[in-house]
Amino acid sequence: MRGSLRGRTSGSRFLYEPFDPAQARVETLERVLDERWAALEKALTQMENGVERMERRLWLVVFGVAGALSAQIAAKLFGGLAPLPH
Repeated sequence: MRGSLRGRTSGSRFLYEPFDPAQARVETLERVLDERWAALEKALTQMENGVERMERRLWLVVFGVAGALSAQIAAKLFGGLAPLPH
């Protein structure tokens, strides 16, 4: 059986194995789904980073407003006292 296809081991598997379109379709869909999943994970990571940056900015604004209010309250409290002599 020298000319038999089963005895050959070199070359592409596509030359010796029968083509199964259903299996090829499944493999293609799996690759597409893997790429979509990777893109989704990347988008979610970017969104999480954006939310973290926005949260830091929000806390900075909150502390800034709290500091400004505290400064105004302190100025009103200490502004009513008699000035120190020079």
